[in-house]
Amino acid sequence: MKEAIVLYPSPAIGHLISMVELGKLLLTHRPSLSIHILITNQAYDAGPTTAYIASVSAAVPSIAFHFFPATTLPPDFSTTSPHHETLALELLRLNNPNVRHALTSISENHVVYGLIIDCFCFAAVAVARELNIPYYYFFTSGAGYLNFFLYLPTLHDKFAKSLKDFDAPIDVPGTPPIPPSDVAKPLEDRYDEAYEGFLDSSLKMQTSAGIIVNTFEKLEPRAVRAITDGECVPGGPTPPLYCIGPLISSRGGDDGRSMESLTWLDSQPRGSVVFLCFGSLGVFSVELLKEIAMGLERSGQRFLWVVRSPTQDKNQKAATSAVPDVDLGSLLPEGFLERTKERGLVVKKWTPQVEVLSHPSVGGFVTHCGWNSVLEAVCAGVPMVAWPLYAEQRHNRVLLVQEMRIALPVDESADGWVSSEEVEKRVRELMESEEGKMVKERVLAMKEEARAAMSPGGSSRSALTGLTESWKRE
Repeated sequence: MKEAIVLYPSPAIGHLISMVELGKLLLTHRPSLSIHILITNQAYDAGPTTAYIASVSAAVPSIAFHFFPATTLPPDFSTTSPHHETLALELLRLNNPNVRHALTSISENHVVYGLIIDCFCFAAVAVARELNIPYYYFFTSGAGYLNFFLYLPTLHDKFAKSLKDFDAPIDVPGTPPIPPSDVAKPLEDRYDEAYEGFLDSSLKMQTSAGIIVNTFEKLEPRAVRAITDGECVPGGPTPPLYCIGPLISSRGGDDGRSMESLTWLDSQPRGSVVFLCFGSLGVFSVELLKEIAMGLERSGQRFLWVVRSPTQDKNQKAATSAVPDVDLGSLLPEGFLERTKERGLVVKKWTPQVEVLSHPSVGGFVTHCGWNSVLEAVCAGVPMVAWPLYAEQRHNRVLLVQEMRIALPVDESADGWVSSEEVEKRVRELMESEEGKMVKERVLAMKEEARAAMSPGGSSRSALTGLTESWKRE
């Protein structure tokens, strides 16, 4: 019988890409493996996946995708939670019969060494236990956020109040103290359904066969040590930790715009361009887009800026439905495109981020601090301005600025407003100041460490060997 590993990602495109890259990595190490990826429909629009899945299927025949029948929330489903993650967690719970059917079916012709889930898919742990299949967590953010996630049950038991009500930064082993305002929104309120879900996920993670994390030891040494020393689960044993990153993907989807960006970059001086991109879901209000434009114009820096259609709700940071096409001329300040055409390029919706970051003309990156984007910048040796929007990105900013020292922070007001003066200041600082130079030196050093970690005999390769050897023992 063939050996198989089953991967179960949250259906959002960022999580799916990370899980596919993990599957590819496992195949480079164990070509005899059969990789099976379970695909559910999404509770909300978290980025199209069809073209991406098709391209992976064509390129890597050893990866098989299993598409579940469409599942919908029952008409009487209601929640008091304001977080869209609650809908995703409930839909994944309703998919357990599909998970059971898929695992049973795959097991007929394969020895299934393990089910690898991400932290959204914890409902499937019940199925894995029932079928006696070891389950592993694949954590698609870094070790510094994993610390916090593992430590959540300890905080929950230690304090009777919600994290948002803390009046001082929250101490977590192995990381700088986290301001309560930087805690991911679904974890702020202990009485919220999303919080209850992720607390349950953390408890299940603590009893898993292992935690695979997309990072490398030299990027987050203190966080990794705190986990492996058991400080994040003081009440019991910590599962084995496998730091197997950085895993990054060159994502397909070219529709002509990528050529425009790269051709334009070819004509710019080396290291002169600031790249601004806020992930597959990040959105701003019209007013904030205008502030960014004014800040860029006044900064005098060259720039490549990816703009998505704005949100009508100024408090919304992530797009949860398909967005219409955008007319840049009417959206940005009058005459902005004409005045900056010699040194700036604005593109709609998407550009090939890995290729752009790797381009010699790019000297800085204004990012939403999504972990995939952070690793892509590290691997390209590009320093960052950290401008978080949603999920665990504010937490990541603390780590990037204070712990790793590979980014400068954007300062925002309590309601999330960032002025054009702040945009101008941070972009200039990144490209011209001594502090910007130090951040660049640090990220270039991490680029070399990333390369070493993924080389034969490197820490991430050794961790991968440890992971695959654990399957035999199971």
